[in-house]
Amino acid sequence: MRKIYLSLLLVLTLAVCASAQRAKSVILVYLDGGPSQTDTFDPKPAAGRNYYGSYKGVAKTNVEGIEIGEKLPRLAAIADKYSLIRSMTHGSNAHETGHYAMITGDTSGSAVVYPSFGAVISYKLQDSYNGLLPCYISVTAANSRFNEGGFLGNAYKSFDTGGRPESKEYEVEGLVNKFTNKERMAQRMALLERFENRPIDKKKIDSLRGVNMEFIWGDSREVFNLANEPDSVRQLYGKSRLGQSCLVARRLVEAGVPFVNVRVTGWDTHKKHFQRMNSMLTGLDKALSALISDLDARGLLDSTIVLCGGEFGRTPKVLWEAPWNGGRGHYGAAFSYLVAGGGFHGGKVVGKTTKTGEEVAERPVWPCDLIGTVYLLMGIDPYGTLPHVSEGDLPILPSLLVDKESHGLLYEIIDVKK
Repeated sequence: MRKIYLSLLLVLTLAVCASAQRAKSVILVYLDGGPSQTDTFDPKPAAGRNYYGSYKGVAKTNVEGIEIGEKLPRLAAIADKYSLIRSMTHGSNAHETGHYAMITGDTSGSAVVYPSFGAVISYKLQDSYNGLLPCYISVTAANSRFNEGGFLGNAYKSFDTGGRPESKEYEVEGLVNKFTNKERMAQRMALLERFENRPIDKKKIDSLRGVNMEFIWGDSREVFNLANEPDSVRQLYGKSRLGQSCLVARRLVEAGVPFVNVRVTGWDTHKKHFQRMNSMLTGLDKALSALISDLDARGLLDSTIVLCGGEFGRTPKVLWEAPWNGGRGHYGAAFSYLVAGGGFHGGKVVGKTTKTGEEVAERPVWPCDLIGTVYLLMGIDPYGTLPHVSEGDLPILPSLLVDKESHGLLYEIIDVKK
């Protein structure tokens, strides 16, 4: 009976994919370390000081009935552009397993190391993407080793830019070097041509070298040149690492890159949580609201999925005791994600947590449910397969439709129905 059900579901999903493809790119704003859901997207002002800590207030949004954390007024003003998932769960309180779950969608616990969903998108779009820039780019570094290609191989891992986009000159590793100008590089290439052994397949080598040189010195290099942006735009995003990384992400999807991972660290706030959040939440509010608004103004939001969250959340109950002295611990039982664009509805809330935020009360959303929905909107079959070198074809999302690992795709906030 299950086989019949899966067969029918596959036929339905293929039909939906054929008609639903809307998104062309994904921007994942990844808050590495685990942001506090109760201080961001799921505030609990009625739970008491042991839960809300220093943030008793809320920000009323431009959507009636939706409130978010008091430190996010800019995001509150554009809540009609995004939806909130308040019932994310995977149950792990460890960074490594949390990263793996949220980056791959796999909570099966098998010995197979799955690729990140950026790598899967890179693999699935390899025949249709013709851009010179890599298909999968991390600004400025991948979240963890799980951003690699897994069993698909390193050809599909992210290209990590390195560098400091907030600095005067953004030196992308292997691409931008302020100490080497174009003339000097030409001299080096000529010297290499004179001294290297002549390869058997010179035509192929010259072709690959030409692509590399175009990547380094061609128009694609200018995508990373933030000096081309008006200072007013750079100020809109904020001159922080996160702000300027989000601006780079907008420029990359504008250039057609399918998957951009923006990683910002510092969200593992065991100690001095509220002191750190005072500045970090202000920076997040500025950068993320600017990204969504800028994409919308340029007509790119409809084709660009924006996700924001981390590997888990933080403990709803504040850890007042020493040595934490007002910190929040790891929490994978119930946390939040923001989703926008690319076919996701705006102004909606999915799921609900209890009064204190410690448990999911309605509509659990597992990592595979979120990632599978992204696949669907990108025209990729979330019930399809991926090739494994020794295991044969494996499910693209092994946890999807598995009890206690999935609750189903997010049809309630996308433009397609079951």
